[in-house]
Amino acid sequence: MKKYSFIDIVSCEMCGDSTEGHTILGQRMNKSQGFRPKSNIGISVSIVQCTNCHLIYSNPQPIPFDIQDHYGTPPEEYWQEEYFTWTEGYFAHEVKTVKSLLDFKQGMTALDIGAGLGKAMLSLQAAGFDTFGLEPSIPFHERAISKMNINPDKLKLGAVEDLDYDKNSFDFITFGAVFEHLYEPAKNLEKALKWLKPNGIIQIEVPSSKWLMPKIMNLYFKLVGTNYVTNLSPMHTPFHLHEFDIKSFEALSKKLNFTITKQDYDVCTIYYVPKVLHTLLKWYMKKTNKGMQLIVYLKKN
Repeated sequence: MKKYSFIDIVSCEMCGDSTEGHTILGQRMNKSQGFRPKSNIGISVSIVQCTNCHLIYSNPQPIPFDIQDHYGTPPEEYWQEEYFTWTEGYFAHEVKTVKSLLDFKQGMTALDIGAGLGKAMLSLQAAGFDTFGLEPSIPFHERAISKMNINPDKLKLGAVEDLDYDKNSFDFITFGAVFEHLYEPAKNLEKALKWLKPNGIIQIEVPSSKWLMPKIMNLYFKLVGTNYVTNLSPMHTPFHLHEFDIKSFEALSKKLNFTITKQDYDVCTIYYVPKVLHTLLKWYMKKTNKGMQLIVYLKKN
């Protein structure tokens, strides 16, 4: 059984706004809730939204006694064997985008934070970057080396908080599907910016707090008489701790001295509703920027 300490959040992690008066969206359990959460037994935390920058977070924040309780699961329990096959198309759109933003030259340096199995590292290497990575999960780090043939000298085991690189080391840093797992994303970004060269680019892909599907599910929960929500999963897979709005990054840019050079929204997967409605919902989410993922490219000033 996972053990947690619970930390009260007194200010928004991204914009610094006091949490007093922030909007309580509802409760989130330490397990998958299904359609009838009131029938489940477990621990829940309040899910709250910042009224200033619209960041969604849990309060209190559950911190595991051992981070491997969250990320020590072997990759084979997540994916089938074919997931360990890398293709040239993996991370290709992101590589193309960052090359255009950097005025790319062969041999530029890149760092993949939360490298997982190392597939983005392979794509960056193939694109001409001198590529490094860090990964906090022991099993993923091991599989990246043993199954994906990542150079062990270029992939560190550990989290951003525990590791370090020289200042101005990298032209490009990516937080692909990582930022939402961090307890202190702003502090992690501040540290990564020190590793980034002037005019370098950081790419961050995160769940959007504007995503339409949780709003639909949360409305359903209200209609059946519960105060539960489906935002975040701070105590169960995939262990999402935050959902972000572009305003979160705009507020943080003033503190950390970076510029948002590009932003996109990706519709991604549709849950909860009949397939007959998927085409209409995808069109609506794309038109209104209410898709699942927010992708930002940040330039160090």
